[in-house]
Amino acid sequence: MDSLAPLGLFLSAFFAATILPFSSEAALITAFELGMDADKVLVYASLGNCLAVSLNFFLGRLLYSAMKKKIKAYKNGRRALLLAHKYGYYSMAFSVLPIIGDPLTIAAGLIRLNFFWFALITFSLRIFRYWLILYWLQ
Repeated sequence: MDSLAPLGLFLSAFFAATILPFSSEAALITAFELGMDADKVLVYASLGNCLAVSLNFFLGRLLYSAMKKKIKAYKNGRRALLLAHKYGYYSMAFSVLPIIGDPLTIAAGLIRLNFFWFALITFSLRIFRYWLILYWLQ
């Protein structure tokens, strides 16, 4: 196995958790099929993916800072923010889905969810998804 393979897997998983069109699952399966140890595959893919959703979250926080006056200026904006905060943690269950999942992680920062709970939910789901794929391959 090439010594750059772990870095490639990490970067693929990282970019897949942004709004860029990457498939971390394809890279995960390829790395495993080419002989990388399943534990290493799980670690590198999970680290890249979890780091990227953290970046998304904090980008959402920055977006809130830039938009808070506009959000709070409108009655519907305040109500939407309250509803989003009420159901925000539940919506993180969908953060592992293609297309909608990554914007949800940005929205989590925008609505100012607690990072600890955000990380606990999203990291667990992403690691579990990779574990399931590797379990299925073995």
